[in-house]
Amino acid sequence: MTGSAAPAEPPYGALVDPGFAALIAENRWLRGRLAHRHLLDLAAGVLAAQMRLSTSDAAEHLTALAEATGLSVADIAADVVNAVAADGGPTVADPTTDGARPFGRTAEDRRARRTAAEAETAYTGHEAARTLLHGGLAPFGADSLWLWQRVDHGCLLLVGCAGVGAAEAAAWQWLPPAVPEPLRTALAEGTPLWLEEGPAAGHLLPGPSPHAARALLPLIRRGKPVGLALIGWPHPRPLDATVRRALTGLLEVASTVLDTADPARPGVPVLVDVLDSLAHPALLLHTHGTTEEPTVDHLNDEAAAVLGSLPREDRGSLLGHFPLVHSDLARMARRAVATARVQRAARLPVLARPEEPAPLLDVRVLPAGEDRAVAMWHTVADPGIAAARATARLQSVGTFQDSLTGGDTFWSEQAYGVFGMDREEPPVPLLGLRGRVHRDDGDALTDLLRTLTERQTGGQAVLRILLPGGAMRHVRVAAEPLIAGRTVTGIAGVYQDVSDSRRTEAALTATYDHLTALHHQAETRHQLALQLQRAIVPEVPGFMELPGSLVVAVRYRPATEEYRVGGDWYDVLALPTGKILVAVGDIAGHGIDSVTGMVALRNAQRALAFTGESPRRLMGWLNEVTLRTGGGTTATAVCALYDPQDHALLWSSAGHLPMMLLRDGRARLLDPPQDILLGAVSSFAYRERRTGLHHGDTLLLYTDGLIERRHHGLDEGLARLAAEVERLADRSPERLVDELLTTATGDTDDDTSLVAVRVG
Repeated sequence: MTGSAAPAEPPYGALVDPGFAALIAENRWLRGRLAHRHLLDLAAGVLAAQMRLSTSDAAEHLTALAEATGLSVADIAADVVNAVAADGGPTVADPTTDGARPFGRTAEDRRARRTAAEAETAYTGHEAARTLLHGGLAPFGADSLWLWQRVDHGCLLLVGCAGVGAAEAAAWQWLPPAVPEPLRTALAEGTPLWLEEGPAAGHLLPGPSPHAARALLPLIRRGKPVGLALIGWPHPRPLDATVRRALTGLLEVASTVLDTADPARPGVPVLVDVLDSLAHPALLLHTHGTTEEPTVDHLNDEAAAVLGSLPREDRGSLLGHFPLVHSDLARMARRAVATARVQRAARLPVLARPEEPAPLLDVRVLPAGEDRAVAMWHTVADPGIAAARATARLQSVGTFQDSLTGGDTFWSEQAYGVFGMDREEPPVPLLGLRGRVHRDDGDALTDLLRTLTERQTGGQAVLRILLPGGAMRHVRVAAEPLIAGRTVTGIAGVYQDVSDSRRTEAALTATYDHLTALHHQAETRHQLALQLQRAIVPEVPGFMELPGSLVVAVRYRPATEEYRVGGDWYDVLALPTGKILVAVGDIAGHGIDSVTGMVALRNAQRALAFTGESPRRLMGWLNEVTLRTGGGTTATAVCALYDPQDHALLWSSAGHLPMMLLRDGRARLLDPPQDILLGAVSSFAYRERRTGLHHGDTLLLYTDGLIERRHHGLDEGLARLAAEVERLADRSPERLVDELLTTATGDTDDDTSLVAVRVG
């Protein structure tokens, strides 16, 4: 790193793009040259002051000394700087001996001085910490190093770490003014703390175990504490005077590092580690908080391999990497930072350089602080991502995948049902649907096919499909092209029977026209809400038998008075994964707004469930839907997925009443996570719980209309419900829900949803 030879060939050159391997080698060589130049400048400055020479003459004198002694110029420079440091300067210990001595003229001293020079010229505090750990602390057994900088109001900000995982670094990224012990003591007293067997009981520090040795060293600059350094070892160990003097001397350079650390970039080292762990291209953008075009802070290996190398002066330029789409990426990055929301584009045009026309597929731009954003993309279409993106647009779907290169067409089981076909019949590719499409929808099918194959982007259309028996269905087709290079090799997507939705939309349109004619009279609005609710959330007669030996009975009781019509909904749905979705929810308020909000949430939940994600993720997405489509309304909900394979119920709750479990004749409430309502706070992380269900168990989900009383608390209503459920424990699910509705104690005239699920 300190020599002047050309960069060596990396050992993994055959495993990566040759141009990228050369870029890595060049980057390392340039960093080494910078540290080398810094050390020579320090030594030349010392000689110029001591011998009263000009800086150029001092540099020539260094070269002459190296030739006379047979040492390298770097070694002579290290000796000169160390000789000055010995006059009250930092010391270094040789870990192979028992003594400590000032910086002198040994190989060990020179190595320490070169390590200090590399740390002082590091681009980030993260790189400086890594240099100090591997070059100076590792010989003493240390395996981690943390560097915190003291910033405004006495807070500590992590500006560098090494030997530390990204998750642990994120947890200790920012410490408030009242920092925990023993960090507070080290910072306040300005003296090192040597914890040979870890911190005292009740004190928390990063590390592999509570008893591993630590060293806390305040970093002093110009007589003032500027931060803290924490050195960690994997196990307890003695830290004798030799080690203490050595580490104290070596870490003096960390104070200089903090002088140049950029507090605006606290998360950059962690972000760089995360980006480097991805298997697809990604980069870190600095938006500068203005309309100025963002710059590229970091490319991970995959991005550098795709983009190739640029002249050094253009490597931070977004325009240099993406001449054709840099303005699109800049706009997305600024918007992501400004709104703290993920920005997406299904596909952008080809990359900048004509000689490397790799497409930008599945682009994601996410905020990463006040002035940074992360951009990620693929260069080869992923069928799973394409199908998931299409599924997210729909409610209940059947998936399909067509090959355009001689392969087969695949349909899910639900797709056969959409087209009214038997599973033994061969699936029909999208290109072959024309004979089954209503003649007036032929142009819509043609436009969709052109969008997929010529424009090479996703699209959707609603087509009238003629079934074998002569009936007709409205089917929404949402599809994405599968692209390799610049060629469409297939199509992936979903079919959805939207016949009921089309009838509902027609009814809504006609009803709203009627309301406009009647000046939106309140009585008509409430009647419309009641009719819509009954149409969209119909009562399920009898019972349903579902996979996993589940027997489900569902009842919905509308409000007794029109003005109380609310936004209750429920859903029980077998998913393609084999799991069963069971859900209940309640929109706040009453009337047409609540009913339409309920429709949006119920349909969104059904569509999102087909992604196969867990209940907490579904609840988080549903929260964002409520915020963006609810007009300021809120809702409570319970979302549960039952897995017939292990009889486990994974569930999440957004401020809803607790589910009730009837087992062996005893009823008990399942304690939900104390999470907030849907539509209250953006980007809220919901939690989930797992409950094992046994043979004969009955699970009840319900809304507040079942138990709420005007002059009693909810606890009393829940206790009455539990007693009633135990009294009816021997009833079938169907009789249980009927009798519970008959004897329900609620008196608020609110609507009620009730779902009973029994494990058969």
